[in-house]
Amino acid sequence: METFFVPLLADAPGEGEMARPARLMAAMRHAVLGGGKRLRPFLVVETARLFGREIGDKSGDVRFAAAALECVHCYSLVHDDLPAMDNDALRRGQPTVHVAFDEATAILAGDALLTLAFDLLSRPEAEAEPAVRLALVSGLARAAGLGGMVGGQMLDLAAEGRFDPVRRALGEDEIRRLQAMKTGALLRYAVEAGARLGRAEDAELAALIRFGEITGLAFQLADDLLDETQDASVMGKATAKDAGKGKGTLVSLHGIEMARQTLGDLVAEAEALLEPFGAHADVLKAAARFVALRDR
Repeated sequence: METFFVPLLADAPGEGEMARPARLMAAMRHAVLGGGKRLRPFLVVETARLFGREIGDKSGDVRFAAAALECVHCYSLVHDDLPAMDNDALRRGQPTVHVAFDEATAILAGDALLTLAFDLLSRPEAEAEPAVRLALVSGLARAAGLGGMVGGQMLDLAAEGRFDPVRRALGEDEIRRLQAMKTGALLRYAVEAGARLGRAEDAELAALIRFGEITGLAFQLADDLLDETQDASVMGKATAKDAGKGKGTLVSLHGIEMARQTLGDLVAEAEALLEPFGAHADVLKAAARFVALRDR
C-alpha cells in the first residue's frame, strides 16, 4: 500500500484541483506513511481475493477501496490525538500530527484525508460497475459516520464523563455497542467492501460481514488488553489510558484472563465462518489470529 499511496499524496495537484498546499500534504503524508499495521486495507484486498478479484483487475483496482478506507482510519487517528480529544503526543512511535506540525494543520489534514477517501472510492478506476461503486461509497459513509465510528467516538467521550459530572459505569451491552461503532464498524466494512468487490453471493456476504464484526470485536478487546499489559515503548503510543480516564472496557469488567478466553472463542468462531471458503481463506484465518494474539 505504501507505493500506491505515494502518488496519491504527492504535492502536484490532481485533475480538478487548483493547488495542494505543501504543509497540508506533508502533514497528510506524516499521518498515512508513518507506519501502521495496514490491517483494514489488507482485509479489503484479501477478502476480494477470495473470489478471484486481484489487484489490477479489469473491473477496477481493489487498492482504491483499500486506500480509501485507510484514509478514513488515518484521519480518525489524527483527530483522536488532538488536545480536545485524547491529547496524545505519540502515534506509531513518532510525534502525532498536531505535535509535529500544529493543531490547525492536524485538523485540516484529517479533513483532507476524509474527503480524499470518497474521491478515491468514487473513481471508475476503483470499480467499473456504478451500482457496486455506490454501495461501497454508501457503506463507507455509514461505517465512518454518526451511526458508526464518529458516533462511537461520541459515546466514548461520554463514557469518560466529558458531558456529565456524574459518571455512570457502562454495562457489557453498552461497551460492546460503543466498541462495535468506534472500532468495529470500519473493520466490518473492510471485509464487506472486499466481498462486494468480489461479487459475493448473499450467504457469502452475510458470513463475511459476521467475520468482520468478530474481527472488530477481537481487535478492540486485544487493544484493551495491551493497554493494560504493555508499555508505550512497545506499543508506540501511550498506554494505561483507559484506566486513567475511568473508561469501561470488557477487560476492566471481566478481567484479563476472561478477556483472553473470549479472544480464543472469537478466533474459533471466525475460523468456522471461513471454513466454506476452503484453503482460499487461510490468509484471512491467519489475520484473525494475528488480530487476537498480537503483542502491540
